[in-house]
Parts: sequence; structure tokens; C-alpha cells
Amino acid sequence: MAAGKSVLIASFALLALLFVSAHAEVFFEENFDDGWEDRWVKSSFKGSDEGTWTTSAGKYYGDADNKGLKTTTDYRWYDISAKTPVFSNKGKTLVIQYTVKHEQTLDCGGGYIKLLPSSVDQSKFGGDSEYSIMFGPDICGYSTKRVHVIFTYGGKNHLIKREIKPETDEKTHIYTLIVKPDNTYEVQIDLKKVQDGSLYEDWDMLQPKTIKDPKSFKPDDWDEREMIDDPEDKKPDGYDDIPKQIIDPDAKKPEDWDDESDGEWEAPMIDNPEFKGEWKPKKISNPAYKGKWVAPDIDNPDFVDDPELYAVVKDSGVIGFELWQVKAGSIFDNILVCDDPDYAKAQAEKYIVPFQKGEKEMKEKADKEEAEKRRQEEEDRKAREALEDDDDDDDDDDEDDEDDKKTEL
Repeated sequence: MAAGKSVLIASFALLALLFVSAHAEVFFEENFDDGWEDRWVKSSFKGSDEGTWTTSAGKYYGDADNKGLKTTTDYRWYDISAKTPVFSNKGKTLVIQYTVKHEQTLDCGGGYIKLLPSSVDQSKFGGDSEYSIMFGPDICGYSTKRVHVIFTYGGKNHLIKREIKPETDEKTHIYTLIVKPDNTYEVQIDLKKVQDGSLYEDWDMLQPKTIKDPKSFKPDDWDEREMIDDPEDKKPDGYDDIPKQIIDPDAKKPEDWDDESDGEWEAPMIDNPEFKGEWKPKKISNPAYKGKWVAPDIDNPDFVDDPELYAVVKDSGVIGFELWQVKAGSIFDNILVCDDPDYAKAQAEKYIVPFQKGEKEMKEKADKEEAEKRRQEEEDRKAREALEDDDDDDDDDDEDDEDDKKTEL
């Protein structure tokens, strides 16, 4: 009965996946299998400073044959791109998903992907090339650790105002960006939501709806002083006559002081405990205080609403990586651009999650073996030191016996 139930559940899961697949539009998909070099164009944008790409499953993996695109040379630029069908995201959800593995323990380098217009010259693709979306992790030292979500709108690149932290370990991680026609978005890492919100609120792509009235000025009688001097407070009589320092009343002329040779003795000066410094009247609340003046808001004449703010991908025909890496070794794989978050999730659960599990198990096994190796090496070292100490003691005993014999003679 249990076996039949398992088969039934598996059948439903397969049907659900087939249903999702049938309704998803896939704009681009790449797993870097055989023939990938025919699909991708390596740019010459940085000339001899362009790094070399290869494919690798990495040091730890769930499948040795499941290889991704890997950077190989330190201190290099990496610019590479592939053609996609020309598409836009107008009227539909956009999903960008791919995996990143920084198995080199990246200290400074990018790991983001870009959607580019179809007009981009792939042979010269680089940092100056126009793009519609840039998405993915960026790490450099302690100051820069963030997931970029940048949209090009109105001819400008607009960075997300929210902070999204990337994963920084050596494992494979899934990065997913979802942009919806209701002008909302969601960012996932390993299929878990790490940020979401409104395109209106989390980017400054549009002019603000309201601005401070530039023609408004603070009235002359506007009092911003929260506290004022107390007009009733008067300086005490004789206050200014109190000296700052006085002669030390406890000082006494030393017994060996000679006025003729040392001069006339003078007691030292000390701070006067009665001196209070410059007199200032005490402060009281200002009865005329009106608060800090702020110009009133007015409708911004330059504001133009855009109900299709999400539709930043208008003529996309190229996808690519444009990176700088101080320390190479990052692996990129499982690129998917489609219009269905459920399909992207299903693909990840079917192909990527099992890989992650196998990779984790392989690394844990290697770590355990390495720890055992270090433990054994430490035991061997201690054993050698103990043996050397025993040999030294034996040599000392032999020398003592020789000395005793010489003494007897």
C-alpha cells in the first residue's frame, strides 16, 4: 500500500512539472554541456587582460559530468556572452536564475549576470556595454558584500536601495530574481526569499511625486530656537571679581629656602574652587518656539508615472558575464531566463538541489578525512618528539657512566 502511495505521489509530481513546463516560456537556458564554446563569444574588450574561461565541476561536486563555466586566472577581466531569442518582459513576469560557486574563497570579484540588447557587439562586450538588468553577487573585502539588482531606465543605471547579502562560502548557491508586471520584485537565494518589495519604493527610477516648494521661504518671524536665555536670570553681584586662581593657603616656604640666594619666596597659585567660569544665564523653553521650519510639499511638475516600470527589458537578445576577479575560480552554471517562477523553482529542485546535496556530502567527507589526516600527523609528530627525548636521556646516562669510570680511575 505504501509503495502504491509513493508511486501515486511521484506521478502527481511529474504531472505538475509537465503542467508547469507546458505553460512556461523559456527565453534562455544554458548548462555548459558539449558545444558551449560555439554558443558563447569571448570578448576582446580588455585585450591581454581578458581572463581565460574553462568548464569544471569544481573540487567538490554532486556530479563530475555537471560542469559550469569557470574563471581561471587571477587579476583578470572576464567578458563573455551568448545570443538569446529577442524578447521583452512587457506584460509578463521575468525570472533570471543561475548558480554561483566561489570555491576559491573569493576575496574580491564579481559574480553577476547581465541582460543586454540585441544590438550589442559581443566581440567587444565589456563594462561600457549597455544592459537592461544586472543581477548577482559582488564581493570585495569587508566593505562590499552585496547582491546587485540594477535596472537601466531612462538611460541611467539604477541600483536597488535595499541591502541584500550574498553567500560567501565555497558552495554552489542559486540566485533568483523575479520581476512582476504589478511592479513588484523578489530576490531568492537557494530558493528562499531574501528580499522583496516595490519597484517604485526600492529604486529611484522615477522622479519623486512631490518636492519641497522651491518658492517657499522661512518667515522672518519664525523662531526655531527651542531653548533661550532666561531674561529673569541675573548675574550675582561680585561674580566677575572672583579670581580664576588663588595663592595656595597650605603652601609653606621650605626650611632650607635662602631669600638672598634663592630670591623672595612666593607661594604657588592653585585653581580657585569658587571660580565658576564665564557667567551665562540659565536656559528655559522658548515660548515662541515653532519648531524647525520645513518647506511645504508640492506636486512635482517633472513627475511622470509609469505603470509599466517593470518592463525594462525591451529588446533583449544577449546574456553575459562582465566581471573583474582578483582571485579566479568562480563557477557559473544552470542559467535560466523564463517567465514562470514555478518552472524555475521546479527546474532548480530537479537538477540543482540534488547537485548541492552531493557537493555538500563530498566536501564534508573530504573535510573529515583532512581532519583525520591532521590528527594522525600530530600524533606522529608527538611520537617522534617523545622518541627523540628518550634517545637524549639515554645519551645523558651513557655520559654519566663514562664520568663515573674516569672518577674511579
